[in-house]
Amino acid sequence: MLESLKYPIGHVKIPSEITSKELNTWIQTIENFPLKLDNLVQNLSDEQLDTTYRKNGWTIRQVIHHCADSHQNSYIRFKWTLTENKPVIKAYFEEKWGELFDSKSAPIQLSIQVLYALHAKWVYLLKGLTNEDLTRSFIHPESKETVTLAQNIAIYAWHCNHHYAHIYNLMQKQHWIS
Repeated sequence: MLESLKYPIGHVKIPSEITSKELNTWIQTIENFPLKLDNLVQNLSDEQLDTTYRKNGWTIRQVIHHCADSHQNSYIRFKWTLTENKPVIKAYFEEKWGELFDSKSAPIQLSIQVLYALHAKWVYLLKGLTNEDLTRSFIHPESKETVTLAQNIAIYAWHCNHHYAHIYNLMQKQHWIS
């Protein structure tokens, strides 16, 4: 049960051969995420925003602020990878970021606005990537895993859907939506 609450859409699955159709679908997911998320949460009260999606999990507010933080980090990783040779990216302690004052109390519209602007710029970049660009890669400092930009597009499309599902499932469970 805990696993399905943590990973409501399952773990990310990246095909070994990534097609242009898959890339376009993932980019479209990233492009649509800010509006889709905004439409989902726009009528929630502060009490609802401060409800956790699972025991010992983040609140809806923290999830929204996490998305803005995480997606900004990802955008920067794309830029590093496009301008450096296989950079070792900077990891960050997302759990600690989620516990910071702004993540726990700031109005969600601050991060929703960040997501609108960031995703517009990010998608513009993604749509201009060449096949060669998509094979460029970075190294994650913790796992030492090499991640191509094509794979990272898949990861962040999944990330959008993953956190959307956290919020949507909680809202259904609480009967805040039908």
